[in-house]
Amino acid sequence: MAIPEPPREREMKQDVFEILIYLFENYMYDDGELEQDRDSLQQELIDVGFQRTEIGKAFDWLESLTFAGNDSVQPSAPQQSFRIYSERELEKLDADCRGFILFLEQMGVLDHATREMVIDRVMALESDEVDLDQLKWVILMVLFNQPGQEAAVAWMEDLVLDEVVAQLH
Repeated sequence: MAIPEPPREREMKQDVFEILIYLFENYMYDDGELEQDRDSLQQELIDVGFQRTEIGKAFDWLESLTFAGNDSVQPSAPQQSFRIYSERELEKLDADCRGFILFLEQMGVLDHATREMVIDRVMALESDEVDLDQLKWVILMVLFNQPGQEAAVAWMEDLVLDEVVAQLH
């Protein structure tokens, strides 16, 4: 009998993100489903093959997103302000990711507050780097949890889901 190999470090770091995508894809339109039925949802995730510790981290990530969205902090930065990234943020977000965030700000999809929530949620992921596709999912999740962001959610949803379909073909 062969002993199964332990998951590689990259696979373990991806688990939280994969759980978040799984939950978002399967439950994003089920209002309150995540809060009301956490135990059965956790069991479903275990049955699918996710580790209990990673599931807990994913739920914590989502909970922090909900709390961040309830702060209602109005940014005091002027519209023409410039975001300086910390060294740690620069290591995690490459130039493509930072450029995409800036593009979304210029297009009016992100404002200063949602940009900071996106960066906060990216930094909360365990991975050392976040690629552009992962960033787009994080942005979609952040916007989805913000009241009054329906147009931005629809725009990001089209962008993310169109790319998923294109990758399948």
